[in-house]
Amino acid sequence: MSKKVNHNHQKKIAVINDVTGFGRCSLAVQLPIISKLKIQCCGVPTAILSNQTGFPSYFIDDYTDRFEAYTNEWKKIDLHFNAITSGFIGSAEQIQQIKEFIKAFRDKDTIVMVDPVMGDHGKMYSSYTEDMCHAMKHLVKYATIITPNLTEACMLADYPYHEGHWTYSELEELMKKLVELGPEKIVITGIQQGQFVANVCYVPSLTNYELHITRQIHVGCERNGTGDVFAAIIAADAVNGVPFVKSVQRASRFVKKCILTSMEMDIPNTDGVAFEEVLDSLHV
Repeated sequence: MSKKVNHNHQKKIAVINDVTGFGRCSLAVQLPIISKLKIQCCGVPTAILSNQTGFPSYFIDDYTDRFEAYTNEWKKIDLHFNAITSGFIGSAEQIQQIKEFIKAFRDKDTIVMVDPVMGDHGKMYSSYTEDMCHAMKHLVKYATIITPNLTEACMLADYPYHEGHWTYSELEELMKKLVELGPEKIVITGIQQGQFVANVCYVPSLTNYELHITRQIHVGCERNGTGDVFAAIIAADAVNGVPFVKSVQRASRFVKKCILTSMEMDIPNTDGVAFEEVLDSLHV
C-alpha cells in the first residue's frame, strides 16, 4: 500500500481574489507578500483580468462557473489552511461559493479574513449590486477578521456615511454594529483625519471591547492595490501570531513606504504601488 502524501507541513493561506496581469492588485501583490512572510499562498481566482479596472478598458474573464471544479481538486488532496481570505468578488453567486469553501476547508483553528471590497467615498462600486451587498453581510458572519474601509463599514452596518470629520463616538457606534455581525477583530481603514490617515481597530477583551486608533501622516494620493497589500500583511501576521494592533500599524507603515517609493519613481496611479522595491524591508 502506498504511503499517503501529506501536503500540510507548511503554513498555508487560501486567498480568494482576482488575478490581474497588470496594475499591482489582488493576488499579484498578495502572493509575493504572503510568501515573503514565510507562508504558502494558494490562490483561488474569482476572475482573470488583463489589467485593473481603473484603466479605460480591460479584459475580464469571470470564474464563477469554474470555482467549484477548481476547489474540488483541493478536497481530493486533503488541503488544510491556517487562514482563508477573500477579496474582490464578481457576483452574489461567488459569495455563496466562498461560504461553501469556508465550510469545507475551515478547521477549528483556521482564521477567516474577509476584505469586503464593496465601495469607497460613500458610493458602491459599479461592479456591485444590492444583492451582493446583502450577501456580503452574511459572509462576514463567517469571518474572524474583517478589513472594511469607512464606506464599506457603513454599508455593512447600515450606518449613515458622511464626509469630513468622524467623532470617536460615531466610530464607536459604527464599530459596535459591525461587532454584532460576528467577526472577532475589525479594522476600519483609511479614515481621513486632517493631515493623517487613521485605522480604527476593534480587539475583544475579557470584559467588553477595546478600540485602538492608529495614524500615519497622509502621503500622496490614492493608489490601486494598497488595500490588497494591507490585507495580505494582516492575514499573514494573524497566522504568524502577531498581535492585531501591531499588525495594523506595520501594515500601514509598509503601505506608506510603498506609496512614497512609487512617487519617487513616478509610477502612474493606475499601476499601483512599487512594493517590489521595498519588499525586503518586510520581515516575519
